[in-house]
Amino acid sequence: MELRHLRYFLAVAECGHITRAAERLGIQQPPLSQQILALENELGSALFRRHPKGVDLTDLGHELRAEAERLLGDFAAMQQRIEAYARGERGHLRIGFTSSAAAHAFTPEVLRTCRKSHPDIVLSVSENNAAEITEAVAAQRLHCGFLRVPVAHPEGLAFEPLLREEALLAIPVDHRLAHNSAQPVMLEELDGEKLVLVRRPGAPGLYANLLALCAQRHVHVEVAAEVERMMTNVNLVAAGVGLSIVPASIKGSHRHAVVYRSLDPSLDLWAPLTLVYRAHDCDGPLGTVIALAKKLAKRHASKSR
Repeated sequence: MELRHLRYFLAVAECGHITRAAERLGIQQPPLSQQILALENELGSALFRRHPKGVDLTDLGHELRAEAERLLGDFAAMQQRIEAYARGERGHLRIGFTSSAAAHAFTPEVLRTCRKSHPDIVLSVSENNAAEITEAVAAQRLHCGFLRVPVAHPEGLAFEPLLREEALLAIPVDHRLAHNSAQPVMLEELDGEKLVLVRRPGAPGLYANLLALCAQRHVHVEVAAEVERMMTNVNLVAAGVGLSIVPASIKGSHRHAVVYRSLDPSLDLWAPLTLVYRAHDCDGPLGTVIALAKKLAKRHASKSR
């Protein structure tokens, strides 16, 4: 018994006439009669009582009709769900983000807009560092992740640059560099200072670039602490442990304990926002989120010009 046999059977049951059912189905009457007879032979009992004006259901026919309507209804609903998934309108996505990526208004905007415009896409979000998010995407534990600078480039992953923002120097409020905040800080002013950095194995880009510049210009700095999370980083700056460099979207955290100053523009230090996902596995709802993130990123970029 196949689904097409059930469809043929239901058409005859609804029409009460084999010829009219064949017209509805777009097939000839003899093949339809043969299919109904084959179904009855398979079940070992008649489904219809034939008479000059058409056919009527037997008791077995009534029983099969109820079951066939339920089964075909479930099948049609399943088709709709799968087609909606293929169109990117429904499904379940696991998304990771770093604390510094989440601090940018863009990241929650993407998630909020997705929930509003595609309520049948269920989003499960989690926070981690860039290295672990990248590993989780590669291992298919996450569908995608929002991070700053990629820390590794495993084969098969795509890293989509979305936005970039200014990198600021975070300074304890009672530090000598906390004054004259209208002027950018020159790199040479960091000579002899202690730095608090997000752990380099977890997020090396911005911090590694700063340390490389210091080495090139013979500016001697001391790494006083390395931490895993951006907000821990800012907390230590607020406690006076040292200075740090943070994305501009962090500005405002510990506003009574931390001063944020621009750096010398010639240093060309930027904090990007990047979306990582599997390059050959981005259909369905993930494709929807990727397209939405790109669209919103263009809108943010145009506003900032």
